[in-house]
Amino acid sequence: MREAFTPWLQWIDAQLPEMRDALLCLSNQNSGSFNAAGVRAVGAQMLERFAPLGCTHEWIELPAFTATADDGRPCERPIGPALRLRQRPDAPLQVFLGGHLDTVFAIDHPFQQAHQDGDDSLHGPGVADLKGGLLVMWAALAALERSPWRARIGWEVLLNPDEEIGSAGSAPLLREAAARNHFGLVYEPAFPDGGLASARKGSGNFDVIVHGRAAHAGRNPEDGRNALRAAADVIRAVDALNGVRDGVTLNVGYVHGGGALNVVPDLCVFKFNVRTARPDDECWVQEQLDLILTRAQRDGVSFELRGGFTRPPKIVDARAHTLIDWLGDCGRTLGTPLAFRPTGGCCDGNNLAAYGLPNVDNLGVVGRDIHSAAERMRISSLTERAKISALLLLRCASGDLVWN
Repeated sequence: MREAFTPWLQWIDAQLPEMRDALLCLSNQNSGSFNAAGVRAVGAQMLERFAPLGCTHEWIELPAFTATADDGRPCERPIGPALRLRQRPDAPLQVFLGGHLDTVFAIDHPFQQAHQDGDDSLHGPGVADLKGGLLVMWAALAALERSPWRARIGWEVLLNPDEEIGSAGSAPLLREAAARNHFGLVYEPAFPDGGLASARKGSGNFDVIVHGRAAHAGRNPEDGRNALRAAADVIRAVDALNGVRDGVTLNVGYVHGGGALNVVPDLCVFKFNVRTARPDDECWVQEQLDLILTRAQRDGVSFELRGGFTRPPKIVDARAHTLIDWLGDCGRTLGTPLAFRPTGGCCDGNNLAAYGLPNVDNLGVVGRDIHSAAERMRISSLTERAKISALLLLRCASGDLVWN
């Protein structure tokens, strides 16, 4: 450990009990993506922590999220606000730090309470994804603000409310932040073995609304056009695209349609996710979907395709490699070697990279079983990971590392 930075890293170590307790409070506040009040409440808890650092803050209301309802009509659902914090926007080096306030657990989900599960484990909704990361981010910046070099580096924090549903509303805020910062640090959870992500796959979500024709299933079925059968044909064709192009996968994850068994169903809605490995995969997928729907057309049946790609693949360029190398060196200095590897998952780091901001995007706690009722995180990783980010920031602020 570099002796010059030891006092501020030791300060982080001393925060562990309080950070653990704070994480329990954050996790016990439901902030499912569509619980706008709960999302705001988590943001308010974080603002209370950040305010003593002297940064400015701004609540930013975002447009409602538009989805396809089971009846095929678009529906809007309100989401919470984003919280933006800024410190020294005129400093020579500007760093973006990001994390999300929402979780995948809705307000009526049975998984609501967090508790300590063993000496070094917390079990609860969002403890790893991403509420533990919010505290890691705060501790790293709080250590920087206690140092004598803080004036040389400015930072911008964006806590967004809609990452788990694709960040459609906060995408413009990410684009703005990418334009005014030099590199980014995002606090998604590390892999269960402590490793970090390098390249990431891109992602898109699509809805298909199938319209058929209703008829009596016994008296005149020949006059009907079964929307479920038409949907099944298309679903089979979509699934058959798996394995056709290297790195592209498609997953049909939701189907709704039909009703009374003596009625030929005239409506079906199904939804699927696509993962891509390269930017040109998006055009290929779109061409294949258009071809599938064209071939599926028949008398009395029509298809409507909605949605699109929201996160481009994250490509690791030379600037991102520099950031990876710096973080790797910080980890080794602290006795926490970091292994980087590509992943099929995606996050706001994809968007930031596409907007031109090199970033590493899972600098949060070490956790496992995210997006499930078994979600857990390692308590000691709160300070372990905060010290890695803090050392990077301290070295940049002191001039030990120089971003070109």
